[in-house]
Amino acid sequence: MLKLFKKYSVVIRFIAIFLGSYFMLSFLYNSYLIYSEGKTDYYPDVVTNLVSKQSVAIIEFLGYTSKLEPHPYEKSVKVSIEGKYLVRVVEGCNSVSVIILFLSFVLSFFTKLKTTFFYILGGSVLIYAMNLIRIALLTIGIYEYPQYSSFLHEIVFPLIIYGTVIILWIFWVRVYANLERNEKEV
Repeated sequence: MLKLFKKYSVVIRFIAIFLGSYFMLSFLYNSYLIYSEGKTDYYPDVVTNLVSKQSVAIIEFLGYTSKLEPHPYEKSVKVSIEGKYLVRVVEGCNSVSVIILFLSFVLSFFTKLKTTFFYILGGSVLIYAMNLIRIALLTIGIYEYPQYSSFLHEIVFPLIIYGTVIILWIFWVRVYANLERNEKEV
C-alpha cells in the first residue's frame, strides 16, 4: 500500500490540494453570500452588484444607453439597453466561482510563493476582466441578434470564460514544469 501511495503521490497531492482548497474557498464564499444576504445596500451582493455596474459601464462605453435595476422577484440585477430588458446578472455571473476554480488548480501546482501569488493575482484579474467583457458583449449580442440569444448565452460566452481559464491553466503548468526542472538542475 505504501509503495502504491509513493507511486501516485504526485497525483494524490494534486487531488488533495485541489479539492481541499476548492471546498475551503467555496465554503468561505458561500459564507460570505449568506452573511451578506440582506445586510448591505448592494443587491444581490456586493460583488454581483459591482460586476453589473462595471458591465453596464462597458456597454455604455461601446455606445449603447443602458440601465440597471434590481429584479423584483429574484436575487439578480436586470440589464436593459435602449429601454429593452435583455439579461439578468445573478450571483453565478460574477466570476468568483470561476476564480475559485482557477485558484485551486494553480495552488495544486504550487511553486515559489512570489511566482504563485502573482500568477493567481494576475490570472484572477484577467478572468474578472474577461467576465465583464463577456457580460457586456452578451447583452449587446442579445440586443442586436435576439435570434441567437440561446447560442450566445449557452455556448459562445461560457466558452470565452472557461477558455480563458483553461489557457491560464496550461500556461501555469508549463511555468510550473520549467521552474521544477530548473530547481532540479541547480
